[in-house]
Formats: sequence, structure tokens, C-alpha cells
Amino acid sequence: MPVTTDLRAAALTELRGLVGRADADFRDGQLEAVEALVSGRRRVLVVQRTGWGKSAVYFVATVLRRAEGAGPTVIVSPLLALMRDQIAAALRAGIRAVTLNSTNADEWGAVSAALARGEVDVLLVSPERLNNPRFRDEQLPALAGSCGLLVVDEAHCISDWGHDFRPDYRRIRDLLASLPDQTPVLATTATANARVVTDVVEQLSAGGRGHDGQGPDGPGREVLTLRGPLARRSLRLGVMPLGAPEQRLAWLIAHLGELTGSGIVYTLTVAAAEDVARALHDAGHAVAAYTSRTDPAERIRLEEALRDNEVKALVATSALGMGFDKPDLGFVIHLGAPASPVAYYQQVGRAGRATDNADVLLLPGPEDKDIWRYFASASMPRQDQADAVLAALAGSPKPLSTVALESIVDIRRTRLELLLKVLDVDGAVQRVPGGWAATGSPWTYDSERYARVAEARDREQDLMLDYEHASTCRMAFLQQCLDDESAAPCGRCDTCVEPWFDATLPEAAIRAASDRLQRPGVVIQPRAQWPSGMGRLGVPRKGRIAAEAAMAPGRAVARLSDLGWGQRLRELLRTADAELPEPVVSACIAVLADWDWAQRPVAVVAVPSRTRPRLVRSLAEQLGRIGRLPVLGELDLVDGGPTGEAGGNSAFRLAGIWGRLTVGTDLRTRLGGIPGPVLLVDDVADSRWTLTCAAAVLRAAGAPAVLPFTLALDA
Repeated sequence: MPVTTDLRAAALTELRGLVGRADADFRDGQLEAVEALVSGRRRVLVVQRTGWGKSAVYFVATVLRRAEGAGPTVIVSPLLALMRDQIAAALRAGIRAVTLNSTNADEWGAVSAALARGEVDVLLVSPERLNNPRFRDEQLPALAGSCGLLVVDEAHCISDWGHDFRPDYRRIRDLLASLPDQTPVLATTATANARVVTDVVEQLSAGGRGHDGQGPDGPGREVLTLRGPLARRSLRLGVMPLGAPEQRLAWLIAHLGELTGSGIVYTLTVAAAEDVARALHDAGHAVAAYTSRTDPAERIRLEEALRDNEVKALVATSALGMGFDKPDLGFVIHLGAPASPVAYYQQVGRAGRATDNADVLLLPGPEDKDIWRYFASASMPRQDQADAVLAALAGSPKPLSTVALESIVDIRRTRLELLLKVLDVDGAVQRVPGGWAATGSPWTYDSERYARVAEARDREQDLMLDYEHASTCRMAFLQQCLDDESAAPCGRCDTCVEPWFDATLPEAAIRAASDRLQRPGVVIQPRAQWPSGMGRLGVPRKGRIAAEAAMAPGRAVARLSDLGWGQRLRELLRTADAELPEPVVSACIAVLADWDWAQRPVAVVAVPSRTRPRLVRSLAEQLGRIGRLPVLGELDLVDGGPTGEAGGNSAFRLAGIWGRLTVGTDLRTRLGGIPGPVLLVDDVADSRWTLTCAAAVLRAAGAPAVLPFTLALDA
């Protein structure tokens, strides 16, 4: 593609100002993309490796378009961390960049005023913001009509087939259709195979007029795809299979300090990130956990600490993923494998962006497949749940909030929010002031589409297992998964040459890891508030739970997602109902010994179990024996016990247990005049409503306090 001399000179000047180097030059494909956007007003998809410089393309194009008198660039960006990095990079180059997102609502007025005055060069918004009623109705039409460039960052999120598909990204197709014909569009990603590229190109072509002059109902706009080689020459890949969690943690304890620079240790769950961070900190390493539970302000502080090498590593979930930019990041370690090679490539791409060498090591675990299965099921909409939501909205005379819907449909909050987004982008519901409303448009569950997506996810998981056991070049394997035709042996990974990592596990490290993982005990926090709208479900409760009916903070041996005891308890709960095994008894003793209760319990009461009665009764008897406490018996079940689907929402979990646990005559007699707290035992706590209701009836029967104790916490 020929590029004019004037354009090249102007673009090169802006590039050098952007990177702060007088000798900087464009990489292959960058100038072609800028020319297509600025001179050709085209729609462009750029698929290039992390670190190639995709942001340079849209920042240079922004400056050139603004010089022509065009409006601001609008960048749709998926993560706050990515937005922060993009704004910082823009400001360093003298580009006026602002954002509208959920964390800066107090600045929206000032941002809108600056936009109206023409003082903004770049506006960053999240895909969710595109459907905020106020933004969608008051600001988006004007932005769509006046923006000089639309950028869709991490464009693989548009596609069902992308490893990180997000329903909100599908709204971009509607935005594209509303753009004036001459508005250039840039979509960028580093992680797209051929199927994802085809899907994204099809969606990018929506609306406008093609080169043949046909309108929006014709074939749409032609999309120029610029794709480069995806090999990351700086990365040295390796896999070290260590089956036991304590072995993987021991390796990190022993060898983290030997890795060059600072980096990221990825885990698959929040609990694992917190466990590993504590263990590494106790072993003297400067680390911190970074997860979805991390406060937004703390996230910013931790990101800066990693950039400034104030910590050796952040132990993170995928919350620290797309967009975090530290060019000299020295290593990425995974304790547990992501569910696809493409997702893995995306995460390891954080390392070695501006260095010659960076180490990438995968320590897979046998529990990985269970975690993949859970997240895969949670991300797929179900027809019965979709039908229930549509019926609820259609039958309501006014919009319903997500909280109100929870008392009408039995769907957990995270799944309900995802489902509403899917129905929204499909046109069946609409977000309006006050909540959600049905549009009346017909909607059919696309079972074939979701089956194809599920099959694709299964194939990706199989490919990830193939990567773990590969005897050929690991980088080439990842390139092939991304349909990169330039795949060739890297000559650096542990299959091209000898393993580069030290696989020794010092005894001291194994002891430290075992001590950390075998240390049982997590807090069960009491419920403080009844769910909203319980009157609809026949439960006459609202507001705060009365102090005289509440349970005290309790203890569980472990979370089921924990690396150590969690895995053991998961296996125990899978087996047939039986007596409590001795190792678990010892763990219970340790938890009781470490419990800092205000007053020691004086008796034990069991929650009746329909699935594991022997296990729960054995637990009560063993705790009574250990603490020399009388076992007063079990609560009674009314009408067969709790109802509802496991994993449903809080309102339905409460309704399913409400009124079904009672204090029988014998137990009530034994409780009479009891001088201290009751230890209430069960096998698993998930929603905590069973424990909450059990505590309430025990308190009403005379128990001064109730201390819950369970084997596992599934939360």
C-alpha cells in the first residue's frame, strides 16, 4: 500500500514525539494502518503481538485527524487498568485524554463540558458504558456523529469464539452502524485465531457504504486486516508438572527470588491467589495479592508498586490481565493453567515487551479441569433462566432492578447480570432508568450457537492439555493455536533446548509450603442483611438481621477452592457418606484451638443432612469429644428440608430454607437454661442461609449465642 511522503513525514514526527526518541521509526504494518485510517477513512483490524505498538497507531492517527479538524477519538476499552495506561501514555505525548467510567462519576459533568468545548482528543469508555441509559441517550448520538476515529481495543471480545468474549462488546456493532460513512474505525487485538478474525471482520463491516457505493443494507464497509507474526522472541517458555499443591508452592518459595526482575504469578481463583501471596510473604518475598476482591484504589497502588519494582511479584487472577503495561516485566508464572492456549498467550504476553529475555513457566494442577468446567458453565446462558427473566419483565408494569429480579427468578447475581446483557444485546430487554424492561421483541434461544461455543471451549481445553504435554516447540504451538502461518521453532523453550528452570525442591521449601497449605481455618462471616423483596417469596423479613437472632462469626476448615485443605475436602465430599476421617479430625482440632471466640461453646447441635447424615453426625460427635461438650442433637427438618437449585441466588436460597428448620421438643428442653454459646455444625456452607436460619431458631429457643462450624466453605 503506497504511503504519501507528506503523510509519512507527519506521522513519523508524531510517533517520535509519542515515544520520546528522535530515531524512532514505524514497525512493519504501523504506518500502513495509520494511512488507511487517516487518508483512506477505512475500517482496519490489526492483529499483532503484544508489544508491537497498536496504541501508537491510534494515537498517531488521532493527532493527524485532529489536525484536520476532526472530532475526538473514542476508544472502547474493556478494563480500568488498560484505560489508566492508555490515558497516561496519551498525556505523555501531549494528547488530551479523559475517561467516563464507573469510578469517576463525579467527573462526568466536567468531562462532558470539555467534550462540548472541543478540549478532548481521546475519550475512553467501557463497553458497558455504551448501554448506560444517560450516556446512551444524551451523549452517544453526538459522539457517534462527530468522533474523528473509533477504536475498539481488545477486539477479540466482540466474538463468541474469543477467549474473553463479553456480551457488552456486541453493542459495538450497533454503534458502527450509526457512524457517518467517512468515520475511520480501528480494531486491535493480539489474541485472535482465524475464526475470531472472520467473526470480528463481519461485525466491523456493519453499516456505512462499501467501496461499491451500496448502503447499510448492502454488504457494508470493507475491512482491511493487517496481521503480523505472533511469536514473542523475548519469551522463554516452560512447563513443570508438579501434581501436589505443596510442591508447586514450594518451587515458588525456593525459586521466586532467582527470577529476573519483577513479574506476575497467576492463579485460577481468588482463594488461591490469597493463599499463595500469604505463603510467599511469610517466606520473605515481597509480594501482594491482586484479585477481583481488591479495592480499586488498592489496585492502582499495586500496579504502580509492580511498575516501580517495589514488589517482586503480584499474585493475581485474570483481574490483572489485558492492558496492564510494564514493558520490562521479567517473568510470568502460572499456578494452574488457563482454559485455552489463546488465553494463556494473552496473559504471558504481559512479559518481555521491551526486554530481550523474560521467563514464562506453567505449573499445571490436577484441579485445573474442575475450575475450567465451573467457569465455562457460569458463562453460558440457559434457556430456562432466560425464559424466566423475560416472563418476569413482561409481567411487570414497571422496570425491575437486578435486585428486584432476584426475588422473582432463581438466578445467582453474576449469572443474572450476564444473562441480562445477552438479552439486551439481542434486543429482547432494554436497560432503562429504574432497571430493566422487556422490549416485546421476539427472542429465541440459539441452542445451536451455544452448543457450538461449548464445543469450541472443550476443544480449547484439550489443546491446553496438549500444550502441557507437548514435545515440540511451545511458542510454535501457541502460534498454531492462533492460526499464525509464520510458526517456527523458537530455539529457547524447554522443548527446543534443555529445560532452563531449576526443578529442585528444597526440603525447607516443601516444609514451609506444607505448613502453609495444611494450616486449616477460615472465617465464616455472619449474614447482616435479609435479601430485598423477600415478601414476594413468602418470607416476612427485610432490612438488617436482628442482633438477638443473628449467628456469631464462625469457622470452616477450608474453602473448597483453597489449594491445600480445599482439595482434600473436595475429594472427601465426592465420596460416599461415611465417618469423619482422622486427618480431618486433626484439622478440626487445629481450627478449634486457633479460634479466638469471646466465650467458649458449651454444647454442640447439628444441622440435619439429607445427603451426608453420617458425616455430619460424626462431625458433631467428634467436636463434642474433642471439646468435651455435650451433643444436644439435631434440628428437625420440616417438609423434607431445603429446596431450590444449588448455586442459585440469595433470595431463593433463603426462601428454600425458611421455616424448614425447627427446634424439636427434646432439643428445646436441652437448650433450656444453657449457660453459653452453642456450636452449630454442618458439612458445607455456601449461601450461609441454612446456618443463619438455624441460628435464628436456636436463639429463639434459648441459645445465648450460636457459633457455626463447617468442614468447607463453598464461596
